[in-house]
Amino acid sequence: MANTDIKITNYISGVEINATPEEIEAVQVFVGQRVEDIGQFKRSDLKPTHNLKSTFKSIRNYLAANNVGAARDEVLAQRLINIIFCKTYDEKYTAPDAIVRFRAGIGESPRDIEERILGLFDELKTKYPDIIEKEDKITLDTNSIVFIVGELQNYSLMNCERDVVADAFETFIDHALKGGQGQFFTPRNVVKLIVDILQPGENDRIIDPACGSGGFLIETLKSVWSKMDEKYRKLGWKYHEIEKEKIGVATKNFRGIDKDNFLSKVAKAYMNLIGDGTTGIFCEDSLEEPKKWKSETNVKIQLESFDIVLTNPPFGKEIKVVGKEKLRQFDLAHEWEKTNGVFVKTDKMKEDVQPQILFIERCFQLLKTGGKLGIILPETFFHAPKLYYILDFFKKHNVMWVIDLPHNTFRPLCNAKCCVLVIQKGVPQQEKINMGVAVEMGHDHNGKPMYRWDYKTQTVNKNELWDDIDSIIGEIEDSGAKKQHTFDVNSSTAFNQKILVPRYFWNSREKEIERIAKEQNCSLVTVSDLIKNKIITHFDGHGSPAADNKGMGDVPYIRVKDIVNWDVYKDPTALIPYRVFEEMRKGSKRLLEKDLLFVRRGSYRIGSVALVSPYDTEVLLTREILVMRVLKEINDYGITPYYLIYLFSHYLVQMQMYNKILMETTLPNIGGRWAELRLPIHNDKAMRERIGEKIKSVFDKKWDAQKTILEIKRELGNLTT
Repeated sequence: MANTDIKITNYISGVEINATPEEIEAVQVFVGQRVEDIGQFKRSDLKPTHNLKSTFKSIRNYLAANNVGAARDEVLAQRLINIIFCKTYDEKYTAPDAIVRFRAGIGESPRDIEERILGLFDELKTKYPDIIEKEDKITLDTNSIVFIVGELQNYSLMNCERDVVADAFETFIDHALKGGQGQFFTPRNVVKLIVDILQPGENDRIIDPACGSGGFLIETLKSVWSKMDEKYRKLGWKYHEIEKEKIGVATKNFRGIDKDNFLSKVAKAYMNLIGDGTTGIFCEDSLEEPKKWKSETNVKIQLESFDIVLTNPPFGKEIKVVGKEKLRQFDLAHEWEKTNGVFVKTDKMKEDVQPQILFIERCFQLLKTGGKLGIILPETFFHAPKLYYILDFFKKHNVMWVIDLPHNTFRPLCNAKCCVLVIQKGVPQQEKINMGVAVEMGHDHNGKPMYRWDYKTQTVNKNELWDDIDSIIGEIEDSGAKKQHTFDVNSSTAFNQKILVPRYFWNSREKEIERIAKEQNCSLVTVSDLIKNKIITHFDGHGSPAADNKGMGDVPYIRVKDIVNWDVYKDPTALIPYRVFEEMRKGSKRLLEKDLLFVRRGSYRIGSVALVSPYDTEVLLTREILVMRVLKEINDYGITPYYLIYLFSHYLVQMQMYNKILMETTLPNIGGRWAELRLPIHNDKAMRERIGEKIKSVFDKKWDAQKTILEIKRELGNLTT
């Protein structure tokens, strides 16, 4: 069945809603029951689900249209959370063969359903006073409560594959609200990956200093408990003895901090409902001086006392941490200068610092020597020259794993491209760094499910999510599995090249390129070899003129978007005065006919190329465009401008872009790695010449047409073309 929404009716409220086939399947468990018995089902009948977003979307739309007293998403979300707590509480304290109380039968009056849910909430407040305050109420109207129960009652939230609170928030709270403080929820498969690598044990003290709704802590607790169940069952322990031991571990060893009061409250509730770890969750600013934390926090959380830290800290270039007292705690809050090839901390402190930088150091401060950190950071931290001092900081410890996460990981809520880092404090660097690359992880840039492409049938396989994270987990857990997404890299190689981004070293694509090149009778020659042999030279673009000059002259300003179809498009809205052009164009950067223009930085056009026509030599180029020039057209490789543009356009070169293009926060950049591209130069001289002549004929026709257009413009007036 195609994964498209189908119109069905919420059988409790009578409201027509959209439902996916998966949701219909969950409802079908009740087919065959008497109508009056629908809703009278046991806890063991509840079904887990992969994704509740569409369900929460239906709830949100209903509440926004029908609930009395609140319409703002963040308010509705907080009200919904209390209902979710009732649901999870009911699941936890209902025996598998007993009928659940979180239900709504066909024959029941809305008021009866509401009273049963309010009774659950009263029990919840009594049992967990440190989570749900005495004054807290479920302030939704009767019909809204009934609708929500009808939407959620079929599912087991305790066994969902994703964090249901995160799903609710992603549905209810828009980008602007959620992203303002860098609060983005981590997909559960990514959380599981980090936990699987860290392999936490029952004696490990564990903390997430940016815990949000508690996703990392909950997944870690589940992992530890699973090992405890297996261990103590083998020892013959009784069920209640094992449960007591598990709760003791949760209470003693698990800690979380979040500065958002509501999120820390949610984390407390989650930890309590799942296993009584609430006494370890605190609402504090993790980056504040610990002495300024509340006394209870100081007792439970001390620096250099944890075995494992795992976290996804808030990040964003617009978010800044300020204040001398706060910043002076961190070496990474200082300016760093390069001395003898190594970055050294200066006495000068920065005025403001992005929080993700400080969180790195705070995590190390929380760890014991030998403790392990699993952290998600923007890819920029793993290669950008301006952050090399952080790479040097990593180098003082043991980098164990780096995982390349897909760009879609946090989309559509956040566009940052990130990597997972697992590093061990104060331990010498191991010889090999383990690495992994996930091309996709289950959803597209809009957050919708993404299914795997079947290369054999050239179709999408609707039966399999495209989730390389699961593949990486499988390769880690099974040492005998074929390694497609995981590999290792010599640590000295990675640090010497100052690149820790895994896909840069991922050679499976390179091997495929070599195989195809050999089949096509081509030799792969790097651009740097052509430069070294003085066959080509290169220089940067000119730069960007002030904005108030654009559209005010006659000289085209050429940006990344203007390099298309081997042509230079001259945007009439970006014409600048000749005076500005002369000031910015240096003598060494004068363009010549048949120069090759190469896009090396931009949102989507990196690798696009064009040849400068006789009519394009007087244009101003943005610095994101690189100029390459053939110095001698008679050479051992048969390189001419026409053959060169063919080579840069070749799909074997474009395939290499995936490994070479790295992210600087949200903008792709190939940096100087364009020189590492290997061009598939044909071994047959006659073939090289034939290709070059074909390309030349194309440009001769294009430039003749360009000449004709210019003549028409001179004859008929200064036309815009």
